Amino acid sequence: MSEIKTFTPVKLICGVIFSEKVIREKARDILLEKFGQIDLQSDAFPFNFSHYYEQEMGQNLKRYFLSFQSLIAPEQLPALKHQTNQIEKDFKLFFPGLNLIRPVNLDPGYLKASALIMATTKDFAHRIPLSGGIYAHLELLLSKDKVRTLDWTYPDFYQPGYQQFFLAVRKIYLDQLRKLRAERTP
Repeated sequence: MSEIKTFTPVKLICGVIFSEKVIREKARDILLEKFGQIDLQSDAFPFNFSHYYEQEMGQNLKRYFLSFQSLIAPEQLPALKHQTNQIEKDFKLFFPGLNLIRPVNLDPGYLKASALIMATTKDFAHRIPLSGGIYAHLELLLSKDKVRTLDWTYPDFYQPGYQQFFLAVRKIYLDQLRKLRAERTP
């Protein structure tokens, strides 16, 4: 019988889709308050690979990513997705004048040494049910200096800027794991 071990802590990340700079800044402030210090923030990239969100969120959408300093347990992902969904609902109260059905889209996930996992509420063949209606979506595979996409990787994740960001987050994460292991070693 093999021994059951606890999961290695992972790096919380969150993707933010927005149309207005003021929305971007407010989202960052709220996520900072909810999830703690940010150790890396990506540039804002045009989100023009899909028109899926335009009716609710407007045009000229952009997406950026935040990486949070504190490591989390991977099993927290469903609760984090529920939290970000509630933040999205509450967000309309901050910007009633913008006349947007959905001012912001928040996509939490985590990065581990070998992969980027995103949370989703949408089922599909390759997604793993977690709990509370939340699925794990394997987005990218990661190695030392390479990102590998998969057949189901969202089109915007093919952008070199995204991939460079996740490789940079991976370096921070691996350094955090080394420090964590050194602290635990007597």
